[in-house]
Amino acid sequence: MATTFKPVLLLFVLISLFLSSSAQTCSSYTFSSGKSFSKCSDLPVLNSYLYWTYYPSTGTADIAYRHTGVSSSRWVAWAINPGSKAQMVGAQALVAYKHSNGSILAYTSSISSYETTLQQSSLSFSVSNISAELVSNVMIIYATVKLPSTTVNHLWQDGPVSGNSPTSHQTSGNNLASAGSMNFLSGATTATSGGTSRTKRKNVHGVLNAVSWGILLPIGAMIARYLKVFKAADPAWFYLHLTCQTSAYVIGVAGWATGLKLGSESSGVQYDAHRNIGITLFVLGTLQVFALLLRPKKEHKFRLYWNIYHHSVGYCVIILSIVNIYKGFDILDPEKKWKKAYTGIIVILGIIALILEVITWVIVLKRKRSRSTEKSHHGVNGVNGYGATPGV
Repeated sequence: MATTFKPVLLLFVLISLFLSSSAQTCSSYTFSSGKSFSKCSDLPVLNSYLYWTYYPSTGTADIAYRHTGVSSSRWVAWAINPGSKAQMVGAQALVAYKHSNGSILAYTSSISSYETTLQQSSLSFSVSNISAELVSNVMIIYATVKLPSTTVNHLWQDGPVSGNSPTSHQTSGNNLASAGSMNFLSGATTATSGGTSRTKRKNVHGVLNAVSWGILLPIGAMIARYLKVFKAADPAWFYLHLTCQTSAYVIGVAGWATGLKLGSESSGVQYDAHRNIGITLFVLGTLQVFALLLRPKKEHKFRLYWNIYHHSVGYCVIILSIVNIYKGFDILDPEKKWKKAYTGIIVILGIIALILEVITWVIVLKRKRSRSTEKSHHGVNGVNGYGATPGV
């Protein structure tokens, strides 16, 4: 049993590292175009990342602005405001979105007032080689920019497209926090107040779900399947299983709730598969909890059907949980080591389960043979005692 819980130690190390790490997710990304940049920055909100190579001799920078979770009906933009504030009025923007004809439009737009829509216009500084691509809900804008200074105020945004034209973005939440300053020489950044709160909530959401649905739930299932074969573990295995699964459910519900909150703050950004699987997991997990209240006694005639239901739903939840956690990794886009660490935990649990499966079957088969031999022995004694010598 001690071997079974070794992954838990690795789990707590993973959690502590995950929460304390700055999670420079931009550094783990590889551009499909083969382009590379000397520096990058994880922008704190709106699933955005900025990459650049700065040339001090000319004051220009090759930049790439990456925005994840973009549907075909959304526009994205990255802008510099040459003025003294990181605000919309006066911003000089690079804009991209998908046209209804399937092409990706990328152009510059100067914003002179809050009523200004993102129409194509020239900027106060030169921009060349502007282009964009949309692949797997990730929009990337490329350009070479003549910077007004080494340190600039910059903004980034997304919003809906209607009639092949960008329309107004939200004026609340993260859309008001998507601004800051950037030093293209040193890479130093500052963000508006509260800008990192969403990133922290995303990390908390990921950790809670990985721990609950992705690790505690499989461990609880292993306890039920493999410990109860040992007579000395009865009924301790049941209470361990119950504690583990109940803890997984409670933590999982907390993770599910943070996901709902994140979704409500990301209007127009949807991860349908991840969301639908999450809802399914919540429903099935809740049914499992209530099923415990209706658990028949061992000798009850419906106990067999309850067992079939409980095991089927339980294994279904575990499979869906692991699938959804990997979908979550793709959305959260953390450093590759976190995905590798979780994969390592799952592989370790799988190996342990395989070993325990073999041990379980060996024990079960030995007991069956022992019972068969015992019945045969009693049968022979009965014939000799009552049938062979009836006159005694």
